Amino acid sequence: MRIPSTSRRSGGVGIKLKTSVKSAVRLTFLCLCGIVFCYFIYIFVDNAWNGVFVDWFTHTFVATYDQTDPNTGKLMLVQEIRWSYLKTFLKDIFFAGTIFLILLVYLISRLHARKQVRHTISRTSSMIHSYMDHDIDSAEIFPAGYAEVANQMVQLKTEMQRHEQVMREENSRKNDLITYLAHDLKTPLTSIIGYLSLLDEAPDMPPEQKAKYVHITLDKAIRLEKLINEFFEITRYNLQQILLEKETIDLSYMLIQMTDEFYPILNAHGNTAELHVEENLMLYGDSEKLARVFNNILKNAVAYSYPGTPVEVWAKSIGEQAVISFCNKGKTIPQQKLDSLFEKFFRLDDARTTNTGGAGLGLSIAKEIITLHGGTITAESENELTAFRVSLPLR
Repeated sequence: MRIPSTSRRSGGVGIKLKTSVKSAVRLTFLCLCGIVFCYFIYIFVDNAWNGVFVDWFTHTFVATYDQTDPNTGKLMLVQEIRWSYLKTFLKDIFFAGTIFLILLVYLISRLHARKQVRHTISRTSSMIHSYMDHDIDSAEIFPAGYAEVANQMVQLKTEMQRHEQVMREENSRKNDLITYLAHDLKTPLTSIIGYLSLLDEAPDMPPEQKAKYVHITLDKAIRLEKLINEFFEITRYNLQQILLEKETIDLSYMLIQMTDEFYPILNAHGNTAELHVEENLMLYGDSEKLARVFNNILKNAVAYSYPGTPVEVWAKSIGEQAVISFCNKGKTIPQQKLDSLFEKFFRLDDARTTNTGGAGLGLSIAKEIITLHGGTITAESENELTAFRVSLPLR
C-alpha cells in the first residue's frame, strides 16, 4: 500500500504561496510605478509647461470679453469657461484613454500569457524528462493539475518499455541464432573436407565406396548451403526496406501456379496439395511480395506436416476482403509458441540439427508485407490441425 507523502503536498502548497506572494509584490510595484509616473507628469506640466499649458487652455476653453459693472458702471474684463468645448474635449480624452488602456491591458495580458505558456512548457518538459529518465512513480513528479499529461506519459513509458523488451528479446534470439549458425557451419564443412580428402588420397577407391562418399559430401554441401542462406537472409532483412508496387493480380492463378511449383517439395515430404480456390479471384497488390508471403507460409506448412497428409489451400472473397487459408496436419503448436510465430528470429523448432525452419524471419516478413497491404495474418492450431489465414482488401 502506498503511503501519501505529506512533504510532497506541503511542498506544493509552499510553491503556490510563493507564487502568490511574487504576484502581489509585482502588482504593488507596478501600482507604485504608475503613481510616480503620474506625479512626474503633473510636476512636468505644472512647472516646465506652465505658461504654454495655461495659454493653450485659455485660448481653447476660456471666452474673454468686456462687460460694464452694473453697480459701479465701470468696464471690466470677464472670462468664462466654455463648458461645451471642455466637455467635448474631456469626452474625447476619455474615449482615447479607454482605448489606450484596453490596448495596454491586452498587450500586457498577451505578454504575460506567452510568458506563462513558456514557463508551463519548460516546467512540463522538465517533469517529463525527470519521469522518463528515472524509475519514479508519476504521482511523485506530476502535480494534480497535470493528471492528463501524467496518464499519457505513463502510457508512453509503458509502451516504450514494452518495445525495448521486444527489441532485447529479438536481439537475443538473433545473437543466439548467429552463434548457432557459426558453430553449425563447422560440422558440414569439416565433413566435406574429410570426405574429399579421402577421395583425393585414394583415387583407386572402389566405385561403390566412392559413390557413397560423394553422396555424403553432397548432402553436407547442401546443408552448408542452407546455413549460408540463413546468414544471407538475416543480413538481407537488416538492410531491406519493403516497398510495394501494386497492380491487379489474378490470385486464383497465382495460387494454382505456386502449388504446381511446390510439387517436388511436397512429393519429397510425402505430401499433396489440395486447392479450393474461387475462380477469377482478382486482387490489387504487389504480386512479387504476396508470392513471397504465400511461399513462406506454404513452405512452413510442408515442413511441419505429417508425411502422407494433404496441405489444403483455400481462397475466396468475403465482402471487400480476399481470405486465403493454408491448413496442414501436424503436431499441435502450443499457444505460447503460437503467439510468437510472427516475431523476428523466432524458430518453432529450436533444435539446430533439424532441417525445419530457417532464420526465423519468413513469417515475420510475411506479416510486414500483409500489414503494408492493409490486411491481417493469423495462425490457429488445435487437434493436430494448423491453419494460417490471410485477409487482404480486394482494392
